[in-house]
Amino acid sequence: MIKETFKSIVHFPAIILCTGLFSCAILAQHQLEQRDGGRAAKLEQLRLLPRGEVLKPALLGYHQLGADLLWLRMVQVLGDRVVRDQDYEWLYHALDVITTLDPQYLYAYDVGGTVLAELAARYDLSNQLLEKGVKSHPQSWRLPFLLGFNHFFHLGQPLESAEYMARAAKAPGWGHEGAPPSYVPRLAARLYAQGKNPDVAIEFLEAMLAQTTEPLIRERLQHRIRRVGLERDLQMIERAVQQYEEAMKRKPAALVDLVANGMLKSIPEEPYGGSYVFDPKTGEVSSSTHNERMRVYRASDSMVRKGDVE
Repeated sequence: MIKETFKSIVHFPAIILCTGLFSCAILAQHQLEQRDGGRAAKLEQLRLLPRGEVLKPALLGYHQLGADLLWLRMVQVLGDRVVRDQDYEWLYHALDVITTLDPQYLYAYDVGGTVLAELAARYDLSNQLLEKGVKSHPQSWRLPFLLGFNHFFHLGQPLESAEYMARAAKAPGWGHEGAPPSYVPRLAARLYAQGKNPDVAIEFLEAMLAQTTEPLIRERLQHRIRRVGLERDLQMIERAVQQYEEAMKRKPAALVDLVANGMLKSIPEEPYGGSYVFDPKTGEVSSSTHNERMRVYRASDSMVRKGDVE
């Protein structure tokens, strides 16, 4: 009893000090927001955060509380500025500080890595944060899964992606995320065997969509599924045209000839509501809604950008 009382007496000044520091920080923050218009001041505070290694000892053991408060501030700023700031280094810096204060903050690695890749297009920073998370959470399957997604779609490295997916498949899972779903080992095997395949890409995207609740990211993933589906259909029709030419020694007059002769079961439905067009002179297959063919792994095609037309 005496020992516990002594501990409380020793810790009481530290609690008062930390509370005072945070109160002063909030008051100063409020004054800056009033003077500078709010968002710019909050963003500047995150830019100027000291490194986590410096801040952690100054919090006198209350580093988890500090991480929570910084996370709340970061979410506020991000909510104000989503897809308006091209410079997202402030976000990576804040996430790096948060995860240094509390290396077990799995959610910060997970959500932060996704936002840095899908909204900020900073795949380098996303990978750095996720790799940091993997070191602190070797039992997590989601962090190597997200690294695999980045390497597949954004960096065009299906074999590297397969290695991360294999690591995700072997992970036991951590906390609320549970064990890896059944599609994770299947994806790992398919990436090793046939990485450059639109069907694999769609399976990967649908797996990512199933795990994502953020509306903006879900919208972009759904766009990506349609875009890859369009390319898959074009490739399938082109193979059918080639089979027709080999069998008939001439080009088909129209796409319906491919169905009539058994090269296709049916003409696939164009995912954007248009139609597939065939030029019997050149043998070229195209979409009425998209002039440019996509490459599944090109970074510029990875997600919807401002000005894109679906």
